[in-house]
Amino acid sequence: MNKTAVSVGLLSIRIGLGVIFLAHGLQKLGLFDGAGVDGVARMLSNWGLTPAGILAWVLIVIEIVCGLGILLGVFPRLNAVLIVLTMIVAIAKVHGPKGFFMMQGGFEYQFFIVMVSIAVIATGAGKFALWNKY
Repeated sequence: MNKTAVSVGLLSIRIGLGVIFLAHGLQKLGLFDGAGVDGVARMLSNWGLTPAGILAWVLIVIEIVCGLGILLGVFPRLNAVLIVLTMIVAIAKVHGPKGFFMMQGGFEYQFFIVMVSIAVIATGAGKFALWNKY
């Protein structure tokens, strides 16, 4: 198989995953009409996660840093693992009980993000990455 073609495929996966996570993190920070840190803390508190204020910042930092890391190809596997863990919490606390389909609030979207992240964990970032380590 052509290594350049594989790396282009991995780059497209990384761009999609990285942009999604970066955008969600920035939205949680208050950009793009987001609720901001206080809104995220309220959401986490409603899910039964405490201390919600600290966890809000942890979630925001994970989404922004991992989104950028995946996008740029810096520590791709580590960032993908953190994304998987974040999605597992979202499935367990919110979306899992609502079934599979996203239209009913289910975990379809989170499942897809987990699968894409596992692809990055398995392959790394490809040759179009700043630092394809770990």
